[in-house]
Amino acid sequence: MAAAEPLWIPSKERVDRSQTHAFMRRIVDRHGIDPRWEALRQWSIDQRETFWSEFLEFAEVKPHTPADRVFDGNGMLDGKWFPGMQLNYAEHLLRFDDDRTAIHFECEFGEPRKISYSDLRREVARFAAALRAAGVKKGDRVGGFMPNIPETVIAMLAATSIGAVWSSCSPDFGINGVLDRFGQIEPVVLVTADGYSYNGKKHDSLGRVKQIVERLSSAKRVVVVPFAGESPDLSAIPSAVPWSDFAAGGDGAPLTFESVPFDHPLFIMYSSGTTGMPKCIVHGHGGTLLQHMKELMLHSDLRREDSILYFTTCGWMMWNWLVSSLGTGATVVLYEGSPAYPRISRLWEMIERARITVFGTSPKYIAACQKGNMQPASKFDLSHLRCVLSTGAPLTNEQFAWIYEHVGNDLQLSSICGGTDIISCFMLGNPMLPVYAGEIQCRGLAMDVHAFNDEGKPVVGEKGELVCAAPFPSRPIYFWNDPDNAKYKNAYYDHYDGVWRHGDLVEITERGGLIVYGRSDATLNPGGVRIGTAEIYRVVEAMEEVADSIVVAKRIDGDVDVCLFLVLRDGLELDQALIDRVKKQIADGATKRHVPRHIRQVTAIPHTISGKKVELAVTQMIHGEPVKNRDALANPEALDQFAGIA
Repeated sequence: MAAAEPLWIPSKERVDRSQTHAFMRRIVDRHGIDPRWEALRQWSIDQRETFWSEFLEFAEVKPHTPADRVFDGNGMLDGKWFPGMQLNYAEHLLRFDDDRTAIHFECEFGEPRKISYSDLRREVARFAAALRAAGVKKGDRVGGFMPNIPETVIAMLAATSIGAVWSSCSPDFGINGVLDRFGQIEPVVLVTADGYSYNGKKHDSLGRVKQIVERLSSAKRVVVVPFAGESPDLSAIPSAVPWSDFAAGGDGAPLTFESVPFDHPLFIMYSSGTTGMPKCIVHGHGGTLLQHMKELMLHSDLRREDSILYFTTCGWMMWNWLVSSLGTGATVVLYEGSPAYPRISRLWEMIERARITVFGTSPKYIAACQKGNMQPASKFDLSHLRCVLSTGAPLTNEQFAWIYEHVGNDLQLSSICGGTDIISCFMLGNPMLPVYAGEIQCRGLAMDVHAFNDEGKPVVGEKGELVCAAPFPSRPIYFWNDPDNAKYKNAYYDHYDGVWRHGDLVEITERGGLIVYGRSDATLNPGGVRIGTAEIYRVVEAMEEVADSIVVAKRIDGDVDVCLFLVLRDGLELDQALIDRVKKQIADGATKRHVPRHIRQVTAIPHTISGKKVELAVTQMIHGEPVKNRDALANPEALDQFAGIA
């Protein structure tokens, strides 16, 4: 249920100085629309070609060759954005050349490190020249098996500056998980580190890199960053060379950019792979750049004087989104390690130290701070913090309230939602609109987003399938090794002919906000009543006793039983009194229909490496069905306890 009263209303001064307001005034003056948000949003959909043309100019994206037209075609699959345009994603991100800090880096050990925009340009030029000298050319793939460190950004920008395609996996992926991804796209160069740190421990990567390279015949060169140690032994990997030696081959090289078409491949991202081999999702230079700039500038109001931290790994699309912030001239803050090491306040300390204005995190971290009785605003100077972003799962009402009580009362709190599939968001924040508890502020500009009912009709105030009914530039340009687009079409377009179906269960409120109820493919239907798993998580995970949870449906006699599995805080046991309390909380906080038939205690909840619960894999386990790809999980051993448990 949508909240009645807003938690935050932006001041007129804040609205007026936002880039969103500046863009709206531009459209009002040039196209005569009403000066209201909803009028701008609807105009951006009805006149999406004009919108994107105007935004290209507003964001100061300077193509090498202009487009013949904005859009050619009339469908999601067949249409082409900005045909004829030539540009380069990396060129826009490196358009600033001065002493302002481009990257501020911290990790679990050592001192903070800063790189200016001019130094970043110089390092990218060196590495790009070294890649060219190693034979890398336009269209080749460069793989990153890297922690979240500045060299990862440098390598990505260098690769994309020459028209090569960047793809990365986080270093906590297992060998098979990496090969399932890189084995499909065949990178010619693999950039890695000797290891990574997490929770105070350093983990070696080179043993796994050796086995990966032995089975990845495409990788002719392995470039190794000494991160976990000072002088790693590379003798066991014949194709390996230290980063400094490799980059030295490009000393003194000028920074140049390969001119590529608007839809030239930029990034290859991957589906979670929990139901089979990961799908290789290819995103293009122009679509990614425009969509990210729109979301950063108009929905997050990020600008040159800002600094932005998003806690992420290099295997999650939020890393790509974060790095695109360079295109606004802001300072990108990278953190490598556990957000709770050596204490849960680690990220809040960074916000004070680096004077971060835009902070991105997850409901899981906010819940940990909440249950740890953290009061960040009373311990740290957060006065410069203007916007808090969260994604990965819906924020609960209690988490909304905690942010405004203990972080700051004049914040744009933006729960955002989209995905790897579109490398961006369908729904997100807005510096011009109020914030309501449990509700995402708005749909993205130029994103024709609706909730469809079972008849395929848009509904308001009811749960429905999240869809996008018109083309948008950041949709995938194709899947790798899918020449007839069969996998691509099946993934998004087959359910509603020609309309993008994302796979989330959502509600659009009367005021235009959105509530996310969870994945629609994991929706529970006891007695024919449609229940989103997030409705139960919101209640259960607010309880002091609960550290984590997962809820799934068990098939029985043509119906389903709802099964809830709980990880309790250390030292607690699930007894009948706690079961009764959980059931009452769910009945009071949701409805009696949401109350699970079965509640069991488990030791861990399986998550993907990017931190998402794997409801489908747990459902398969309780039904005795095989789980096809355990290597996609951060903790695959957690699945075993679900065999026959319900």
